[in-house]
Amino acid sequence: MIDSLHLIFERLLREVRTDHYRFLYPQFNIDNRLTGLIGARGVGKTTLMLQFIKNNFANSKNCFYFSADHIYFNSTSIYAFIENAFLTEGTDLFFIDEIHKYKNWNQEIKNIYDGFPQIKIVFSGSSSLDLIKGTYDLSRRAKLYHLPGLSFREYLNIEAGLSVQPIPLSDLIEGKKSVTDAIHPIPKLKGYFQQYLRQGFYPFYAEDSLSYYEKILQIIDKTIYEDIANFYNLKTINLHLFKKLLNFLASITPGGSNIHNIGKNLSIDDKTVSHYFSHLQETGLVHLIYPQEGGNMGLRRPEKIFLNNTNLQYALGQHLGSSIEIGAIRELFFIQSTKNAGLDIFYHKKGDYEINGSIFEIGGKNKTRAQIKNESSAFLVKDDSMIFRQGEIPLLYFGFLY
Repeated sequence: MIDSLHLIFERLLREVRTDHYRFLYPQFNIDNRLTGLIGARGVGKTTLMLQFIKNNFANSKNCFYFSADHIYFNSTSIYAFIENAFLTEGTDLFFIDEIHKYKNWNQEIKNIYDGFPQIKIVFSGSSSLDLIKGTYDLSRRAKLYHLPGLSFREYLNIEAGLSVQPIPLSDLIEGKKSVTDAIHPIPKLKGYFQQYLRQGFYPFYAEDSLSYYEKILQIIDKTIYEDIANFYNLKTINLHLFKKLLNFLASITPGGSNIHNIGKNLSIDDKTVSHYFSHLQETGLVHLIYPQEGGNMGLRRPEKIFLNNTNLQYALGQHLGSSIEIGAIRELFFIQSTKNAGLDIFYHKKGDYEINGSIFEIGGKNKTRAQIKNESSAFLVKDDSMIFRQGEIPLLYFGFLY
């Protein structure tokens, strides 16, 4: 069985492509003894790990990759496997994929970390593993990297063969000419943007466009019935409620309902709805947008609730036969682009959202500054524009933040 793990490692390393790299790749390093690559299902964590190994340790006999959900680990502990490989073969660098699928992973990783100072471990796992401040508190030991889905910039670079670099939010706010000079000349830019909104967030979009939405629905099922079920120890009879919540979000105007109304419509109490939405956000299926002002964040209720990305919105909309509102897609693109760039985004009473003290109102060609006319550092974000105007920023430019 160990030979089988070696063969899988060799095959995956041989077949992984290195013609495109995610934005996180240049920042990714394993200087720490314990490194985690965290992200939702389907965003490319395995590919990034294998690319890193191929470029840095392809000829090293002291490096080994395996997936924690391999059948071998039903009868052998990861601790015992790593201990044996270290003591008998000198392997001291382990890349462990899908670690969240292995029961009691956090205790065993802590024991390895404490008992074998020479060993380095790099693991990938579900977004929920960001909550490793548990009994074994690996958060103090691990350096965590967060990998979201593709930005519009990354998608565009792949599809158009470009090398456009990320643009900081400050450049968008200042309306720098260099931004327009970099983006405006790109051929078919609006066409690429419309396609990205539908099929471009998950890196596997290029595999088969016809089955793309089906794969997204599979991600939803696996996230709920495997990741959420196991990580939060939820009973099977409760798991269907998560699908109900997602389906409900897909069938209404995103962001247009609150915890109480959703619970009322689905006959679920408010506390349960809040907990379940937190789990869905932690595992990369929804975004919760909170007001900035007032009280402890932990006591506040989200002001708006969205699915995680526009592709998810289209996939569920097609599955349910629900119409897709362009206004909702505009807001969702803005949210996924800014949040995935690591920016803190809040609901604003006058504009739509606030980021770093600036207010952003999202709209189409007929949108005016009426709601934000008396606000300093306030901007219209419009999806019909390609150039900066006074107090206006083109929506698709936010797709270049990461």
